[in-house]
Amino acid sequence: MTSLPSTVDIAIIGAGAAGLGAAHALAGSGLSVIVLEARDRLGGRAWTVQASAEVTFDVGCGWLHSADKNSYVPIARQLDFELNKDLPPWRERAFGNAFPQAERDDFMRAMDAFYERLWEAAQKGRDEPASLSLEAGNRWNPMIDAISTYINGCELKDMSTLDWDAYEDTGLNWRVRRGYGALVAAYGAPCPVALNCNVTLIDHSDKRIRIETSRGTLTAAKAIVTVPTNLIAEEAIRFSPLLPAKVEAAAGLPLGVDDKVTLALDDAEAFPKEANLRGATMRTDMGTYHIRPFGQPCIEGFFGGSFARELEEAGDGAIAAQSIDEIAGFLGNEIRRKLRPLCESRWARDPFARGSYSHALPGHAGDRAVLAAPVDARLFFAGEATSPTFFTTAHGARDSGERAAKEVLAAFGGP
Repeated sequence: MTSLPSTVDIAIIGAGAAGLGAAHALAGSGLSVIVLEARDRLGGRAWTVQASAEVTFDVGCGWLHSADKNSYVPIARQLDFELNKDLPPWRERAFGNAFPQAERDDFMRAMDAFYERLWEAAQKGRDEPASLSLEAGNRWNPMIDAISTYINGCELKDMSTLDWDAYEDTGLNWRVRRGYGALVAAYGAPCPVALNCNVTLIDHSDKRIRIETSRGTLTAAKAIVTVPTNLIAEEAIRFSPLLPAKVEAAAGLPLGVDDKVTLALDDAEAFPKEANLRGATMRTDMGTYHIRPFGQPCIEGFFGGSFARELEEAGDGAIAAQSIDEIAGFLGNEIRRKLRPLCESRWARDPFARGSYSHALPGHAGDRAVLAAPVDARLFFAGEATSPTFFTTAHGARDSGERAAKEVLAAFGGP
């Protein structure tokens, strides 16, 4: 375990993708750096586990979105992590008859038309709830809302139209065979990180910043704060003097909830690889399922928004139980004896995340820039929520850490 120094030039709070991006950018600067991480592992909301002998599972992020612009792609190649470029199962490769093709086509037309209206609203500069772009009475509205919970972690009523429009999606989505979380952890391995080091107070009242942690107190000339917005908004980390503008901006960018589960699948060879299972259930409270990702003997389930939050509150195993019930509803009760829970996430109940990734509330699209702005050339801010165009993503977080590191170096009078 890295020992905690009493004093450093730069303290980075959080060893997720943003903190590690900052640490890499500061390596070789000649400045002393420490990354303070509350958990006992690197990666934050990127976390790969071996769910069984045969199943590798990304508990957090799993897709390298906008792969042609994703900074983790060259990192993966450099660290010899195999990239998988198979098409994601979202639109195609439906399995079973739970969602007949004609219905799917009708749904996709309705969803594409919704996104067109949403884009038009954004062009008018209206930072309104995205739900206002739904077509009144359209039978597919509940499912369009379900898709929002998967993408944004929230229902459309809680999503800013302008924030949605700012997001850059090139449509290219790849994966890492060994796990995105494993890649982020490998990227962070050379960085100086103090684990099990929970920061509770950042006192910037004096010339040097005093940082109180669960492992003691240290001082730093400058600090980069990369923690999730909910921790700032709920003042799990306190600033002294107070930073009300930061707390308000963080509150305008809450973390939505997305949760995943993986179920072991017996007799897996009878099922297609990389297939999608989703029903025309006409409700927002529904999961979507990925059959045999990477050909593994499992089914991954995905839940978002208020439904994911409800399942978390129902206790351990509730997400898996809901998945098995829903899959049996689509494929018949016989499937139950072939499915066994392996692992599920509960990100909203994780004390150091308190959610999955940020979405701007209606009227708060501008809060990302407010959160990202430095304070007194001593406190700097990074994290996916501060990314202007790649928020919600691991590469957006990593890039924001690099940006904050450059701001720090400039403040030190460096390049």
